[in-house]
This record gives sequence, C-alpha cells and structure tokens, in this order.
Amino acid sequence: MTMKLDSKTPWFIELCSEAGTALSYRVTEHLAHEKTPYQTIDIYETESFGRLMAIDGFIMLTSRDNFLYHDMMSHPVLFTHPNPKNVAIIGGGDCGTLQQVLQHKNIEQVTQIEIDEQVTELSKKYFPELTADNNSPRATLLFDDGLAWMKSQPENSLDVIIVDSTDPIGPAEGLFGPAFFADCKKALKPDGILVQQSESPIIHLNSIINPLHEAMRSSGFNNIQLLNFPQPCYPSGWWSATMASPATPLNSFRENDSKNKSFATRYYNSSIHKAALAMPEFVKQGLKT
Repeated sequence: MTMKLDSKTPWFIELCSEAGTALSYRVTEHLAHEKTPYQTIDIYETESFGRLMAIDGFIMLTSRDNFLYHDMMSHPVLFTHPNPKNVAIIGGGDCGTLQQVLQHKNIEQVTQIEIDEQVTELSKKYFPELTADNNSPRATLLFDDGLAWMKSQPENSLDVIIVDSTDPIGPAEGLFGPAFFADCKKALKPDGILVQQSESPIIHLNSIINPLHEAMRSSGFNNIQLLNFPQPCYPSGWWSATMASPATPLNSFRENDSKNKSFATRYYNSSIHKAALAMPEFVKQGLKT
C-alpha cells in the first residue's frame, strides 16, 4: 500500500500485522500497476533502495538488497549437493535466483515454473539486471502451475528443487503443504535436495517454520536444515531458507569448491555458508525436531 504523509512525501508502507510492525520506503515514482488473474503487481522507484516490486502489497524485492536473497536461495543448496546437474525453480519470476543458479557451470538444465508471466515481463522491463541470462540454452522458462508441474515429473529426475515463492497465501499456499513435498520427494533423486524460503525466524518460527518442517518430515525428508540471512526489505530484516533432503547431510558442504568458485558473488562465500548454518539459542530451542 502507499501512504502520502504530505503532498511532497509519498511512502510505500507494508504492514506486518502478526509482528505489529511496518516497513516504509520513500517513493519518487509509481512506475507500474498491473492486475493479473493471480495478483496485483506494483513497481516503485524509491529514494534509496532503487526499484521495488510489491505483489498484493507485500515487498518482493528491491534493487539494493535482492542479492542477499538470491545468493542464499541458490548457492548454499548447490554447494551442499554432491554434484547437481538438473535444477527446478518453482516461482522465482523475477529471475534473480535463476541467474545465480546459472553461474554454476556444472548445471546442465534449469527449469523455472512461474505461474504469473507478468512478474517476469515486468522484471525484464524494470529489473533487467536480473533477467539478463533468461535466454541461456541451459534455461527453460515455463509459465504454469508449479504444483501441477511438480506432480507430473518423473521419479528420480531432479537433483535440486528451489521453491522461490511468495508468502504462504494465495497462489503460493499449496507450496507449503505435505502433498507438494511428497511430489518433490518423488521427483528428486535419492541424494536430491529441496530448498524453500521459510520466512522470518523471529516472527514466524511457530506459525510457519515449524509447520513447514513438519510437512517436510511427514513427506519423507529426513534431514532438515534452516539457513539464516539478513534481508532488510522483509519483515524484521532477518529471513531464512530451509533445506531438506531424504538422505544427503545438510550441515556440511563442498567447502573447497565454495572457496574456489569460478564466479563473483556479492554476499555468499564459504564463511557466510558456515555462519548461515548456526542456530541462535531461541531458534534451536524453538524448532520442533
């Protein structure tokens, strides 16, 4: 939502009702407003965080800090898997995660399934730095229902699944349930790994993270690991992703490969990976195992 404090000072304000907080960005221009069959998308130019995309009033990304999220949704899981070749991204319409996955030269194929094509079209126009690799021969972009697509995948066909979704409401609600995770487990190879954005540990530990982990466990994911990272444009500024695998250990990774990666990153490195695995005491005590 936007709120004008006075005639010269427009602000974008996202309310986080469960935390009793709000995030505010001073806006210099409202660049786009589109209603699609799935949601409402707005693009703003902000004073200090570059461009901002909001879906149904919730911030998805900004130009200034999206690299934090995109790095942590891609590199930890790809350096944890022993030898990833075939990756699926569910959601991820801004294509920032896709771009980071494609930096790994051992990846042979990435299929991205985004339900709303307009998210990608608006990203091409307003966040072209994130969509520059969309035409890679290793990338396939599908605009379809990720739930249905995953259900249709052959057994043991994927190495890594990245669920780059919005909050668990609307089109994304089903991506947090046991039926979806059962389909993911079927599609993954025996050493495969799933990673999913899992909201804020300080706000959503009991309301989202623990139910998410329970749904993963009930679907056959025996190993589960939370990753912590900063994300200023999301409520509390502290975000997480959850890795899950039927068999692959998740508390270690290919550290030498990570240290000697052939591409540049803005946030991720091997020390950050180690730090992201560390759990604060209240999170360790609050996670249901």
